[in-house]
Amino acid sequence: MSRCATVSRSLDEPVSGTAATAATWLLLEQPGPWGDKALTSSHLDSALGRALEAAADGTGVRIALIRRPGRHADPGPPPVRQVYAAHTVPGRVWLHSAATRDPRRLLDLDFAGLGAGDHRSFGAALGGRPHQGDPLALVCTNGKRDRCCALLGRPLATELVASGVRGVWEVTHLGGHRFAPTVLVLPYGYAYGRAEAHTVKEALHGVQQGRVVVEGCRGCSAWERPGQAAELAVRTAAGEYRAGVLSVVRTEGTAARREVTVAHADGRRWRVTVAQGASLPPRAESCGAAVPGSPARMDVLDVRELRTTALAS
Repeated sequence: MSRCATVSRSLDEPVSGTAATAATWLLLEQPGPWGDKALTSSHLDSALGRALEAAADGTGVRIALIRRPGRHADPGPPPVRQVYAAHTVPGRVWLHSAATRDPRRLLDLDFAGLGAGDHRSFGAALGGRPHQGDPLALVCTNGKRDRCCALLGRPLATELVASGVRGVWEVTHLGGHRFAPTVLVLPYGYAYGRAEAHTVKEALHGVQQGRVVVEGCRGCSAWERPGQAAELAVRTAAGEYRAGVLSVVRTEGTAARREVTVAHADGRRWRVTVAQGASLPPRAESCGAAVPGSPARMDVLDVRELRTTALAS
């Protein structure tokens, strides 16, 4: 049987506009094996996992479990767990870290506030502080969710660590198994598909320079998928690769055809026409899919910079 990632690559399915959507990521260390729905099917207490899912629902916060790359025999509950929270909306980006002996403390967080970019509850509940270390590279490796993530993601994570890259974690789910190996880079929240070690290293180096790497980029998680595709198209058209200077400020039109307005911090604006269609021919969206699907794809039809007169109208 062909793997979903192999089929997607052979069909040259575009990766732009396919990133998971999350204004804020909340990451909790959980060693050992993970199941399909890791928050409730790992060695994290399942009642806690369900409570965290309910608390985050509709807040703009996406929760994932992380673990150190390597073998994952069950070592028992970790005495201290690493926790990260990252807000990815340009102009208000932050990455904070904490350590806790009791993961139930995460229920004391203000999830609505975190989703809106307010990190105060992360400090109050967990003693969180601004992260002082390297940027994070989260590599999806959850083979129980899709085998491509394990077969392609785990070797990538291992290679990155072996070559001296710091800030690498395995993560439970980033969406888009067919683009494995998939990687999320924080704090800016840009995701990458069909990632290779050199791309991840360049993306991490870019973060340290305040720059976004667009090669293999699926989009910024702060935006819905049409906005992800539009922002990347503006970066390419304008040659603008600085992080934090572009924002999606308006999306209009129908589901099939969106007019997305992208604004620059210096006042410039672009209108980007994005067509949403079905990927053909039908293909497995994941290795476990029983029926072939036609996943949505975002095609940028036009990028035009708006003049002052157009902005005023």
